Amino acid sequence: MNSIGCAPWSSSTARYFWRNGMSTLAIRLDPHAVDVTIDEAALHFILADGREISAPLEWFPRLRDASPEQRQHWRLIGKGIGVHWPEIDEDIAVATLMRNQ
Repeated sequence: MNSIGCAPWSSSTARYFWRNGMSTLAIRLDPHAVDVTIDEAALHFILADGREISAPLEWFPRLRDASPEQRQHWRLIGKGIGVHWPEIDEDIAVATLMRNQ
């Protein structure tokens, strides 16, 4: 027993849970973009698993300097691994935003 009256975890129990990769996540992570929004301060990617990742617009000068209309004209590339803005020739990968978080 430990100091608060509880039995410590046995090493076999701990090994069982860790070995089998027990997780509390009920969803499967999917880092593919499904939507994009841009405000005056940041770029936001909505991912297939429901997460939203963001980065300051300052990180992307072409996007920052583009008109609001140019910013709204985008398309997903590689089934959502990135986003392309054809009018300003800008490509941004989801991994770029995730790596810098």
